[in-house]
Amino acid sequence: MDGLVKSKIPHERSLIALFKSSPSSSSLSSSTTTSSSTSWTQVLHSLSSVPTGSKVRHEGGLDATNLSSEQTCSQIIENEATQGVGFINGFVGQSGVEWKDVEKRFDQVARTGRSTEPVVRWSEFGFCIGMQSSPEFANELLCALRGGDNWKYKITKADLYNLWFRMKDNSFNSRLRIFFDMCNRNKDGRITETDIKQTILLTASTNKLSVTHDEAENYASLIMESLDKKKKGYIEISQMGSLFKASLSKAYSPMKQVSAATGSTQNVHSSSGDFCEEQEPMSRTEVLIRTYWRRAWVVLLWFLACLGLFVWKFVQYRHRSGFEVMGYCLPTAKGAAETLKLNMALVLLPVCRNTITWLRKHRPINSVIPFNDNINFHKVIAGGIVVGVILHGGTHLACDFPRISESDRSIFRQTIAAGFGYHRPTYAEILATTEVASGIAMVVLMGVAFSLATKWPRRRSPVLPVSLRRVTGYNTFWYSHHLFVLVYALLIIHSIFLFLTDKLMEKTTWMYIAFPVLLYTGERIFRACRSGSYEVDILKASLYPGKVLYLKMQKPEGFKFHSGMYIFIQCPQISPFEWHPFSLTSGPQDDYLSVHIRTLGDWSYQIYDLFQEAVLSRSQGCPKLYIDGPYGCAAQDHVKYDILVLIGLGIGATPFISILKDVVKGVQTTEVDHSGLRKCSLTKGPLKAYLYWVTREPNSFDWFRDVMKEISNSTKKQSVVEMHNFLTSVHPEGDIRSALLSVIQALHLAKNGTDTVSRTPIHTHFARPNWFNIFSRLARKHGGAKIGVFYCGPSKLARELTKLCTKFSTKTTTRFVFHKENY
Repeated sequence: MDGLVKSKIPHERSLIALFKSSPSSSSLSSSTTTSSSTSWTQVLHSLSSVPTGSKVRHEGGLDATNLSSEQTCSQIIENEATQGVGFINGFVGQSGVEWKDVEKRFDQVARTGRSTEPVVRWSEFGFCIGMQSSPEFANELLCALRGGDNWKYKITKADLYNLWFRMKDNSFNSRLRIFFDMCNRNKDGRITETDIKQTILLTASTNKLSVTHDEAENYASLIMESLDKKKKGYIEISQMGSLFKASLSKAYSPMKQVSAATGSTQNVHSSSGDFCEEQEPMSRTEVLIRTYWRRAWVVLLWFLACLGLFVWKFVQYRHRSGFEVMGYCLPTAKGAAETLKLNMALVLLPVCRNTITWLRKHRPINSVIPFNDNINFHKVIAGGIVVGVILHGGTHLACDFPRISESDRSIFRQTIAAGFGYHRPTYAEILATTEVASGIAMVVLMGVAFSLATKWPRRRSPVLPVSLRRVTGYNTFWYSHHLFVLVYALLIIHSIFLFLTDKLMEKTTWMYIAFPVLLYTGERIFRACRSGSYEVDILKASLYPGKVLYLKMQKPEGFKFHSGMYIFIQCPQISPFEWHPFSLTSGPQDDYLSVHIRTLGDWSYQIYDLFQEAVLSRSQGCPKLYIDGPYGCAAQDHVKYDILVLIGLGIGATPFISILKDVVKGVQTTEVDHSGLRKCSLTKGPLKAYLYWVTREPNSFDWFRDVMKEISNSTKKQSVVEMHNFLTSVHPEGDIRSALLSVIQALHLAKNGTDTVSRTPIHTHFARPNWFNIFSRLARKHGGAKIGVFYCGPSKLARELTKLCTKFSTKTTTRFVFHKENY
């Protein structure tokens, strides 16, 4: 059976990976593709391995089920052959598209010609089959389906149905023929190197990839080298078909399939008993409690405190004399005012970043207080302030003041006349008092600050009118937030001149806000003093595609940080008041600091332009920069876990670069077992990390190319870090428009050890990740373990990942703990 398992011809193994609709989600780690000397057979075996066991469908692959004894080898080969050239199904069947959908599109554009039968132009074929984004490629597909030189004629509904029927044919020979005809431009039954080159250029253009003619020639030569062993100068369909089936018979024999799927995981499970005791899956309630208990008790305590203060003041003023004039409006307003005092004090604490960073170091405190949610709690308290303002101010303006101005004179004299100098004021006179005027001014200032701090104005959303977009953005948010200096000054004035309150001990606002205001003011002064001593020299500045600026700075003396932290940067040439946070991409052991700045707002565009001018001119020095920090964030908690899952979207990968460097550095001085898991908690920090980087533009890989190569070279001997790149701009693996790219990608990676897209040893997957399948694999591989899932990116995916963490924590013995970066 060994003869069936091992591939004797390297290029045959290549073809397996080429025609598989997609590799396994665990297809490549950094440690499996770091050397070009690695044999083609070994590398491509990792690309084509298909896990077995519980029924879970892998990314574009076949269902991983245990093979029954009744299944014959030929049945497996035939099933795999269908999967192997299943790329046609990648677009004709995507998102549940069926003939009725194609027919509907046909009816939308069909016209009646000389005959009564509706027809569409040949150029509208792509629209009808749902390939309107790739019209040129659709035309080539139509040419392949019709055959011959005269293929540009109108299409009837019957013609379209026949074409659709051919594309839906699941047989091996039918799909292989379509693929072959797409490449065979001369229609002579032979594919030449020129044919392959032209198809490569077309495919690259369709997927918005930049491929030069020289690169296309090299890739075409690589394919011919793999398939044209007799040096005929062409490839025939019989060669391709027989070679493909021969490869399948070796790669997907039942014994091989089982061994390939279970070999690596058996090692993990065999050692899992040393890692932790076998556990039962937790209930959903238990998972939710374990996940959210820290947030829950803090929010619950805050809510009970607000409720208690409201009830206390409500009952107190229910028995005051003013109740006879204003009724329940008075205790309602006073109860809301008491909650405002508390919230105006608490709202400052979550933004005392130095204090929070210091408290993070104390494990007993960090284990019960969710410091990662400081910004979220800041927003929750702000919401409480909004509710309090509406209740307090609204009740006064709409209820209390009208009742005072219109109250019965005798009742007024007997109850609250002394508080108004025995003069019943009119509504206008009440509004003109210091108490009310200061209150209204506070409401206006808070309204402006709150409005500009919401999501759309802060990010200058396109949904806003053009006139509003001109006056919004991060700068507007930052400066408008400093209006709260005036708000707190007015709050003190407002609290001194209170209606119906003469005793000094009842004027308690200053008692609430004194400590938070002093703490926050002290922090700002400390930051200003420290940042003045942290002027940094720029060692290197690089401009990357996508308007990304890389800065390598001299590390100030005494500057210490942990991986996952961030710093604030100020550029005096832009503004001496603006500080912006950026994750450190250098490791704690490095003798320099580095950041990657993506241009997303006013300030980032300005600093990019400044450094662009400095880099291009080379005659002038770099702009002066100051830094402040470091500050802790969610990523800093990675040290709590043995296994990490790091997920970054676009520039969101930056918080995890220093973590990966730290992990690699840590394992180089720590002995680990073969699976990359710690057998017992004798050392600090994680010993296994998975990075999933999702980006839309292929040029984005330039940002961290050197880091990826460095990490790959550092983990050649140990599979400690697995890095997976996902490029969403390319059509999914399994789509005919990206089939040839997969061919080139697998061959080039196997022969040269580098991926054609990322130019690194890391394999690039096409389209978005299938997170369910990724979590399935992790849950099976690390049964009974506690995995930290760290994410930086848009909130939409964060919600999906949160649900998956909860789902797999309840359905498996693996516990996933989710963390999201919040700045």
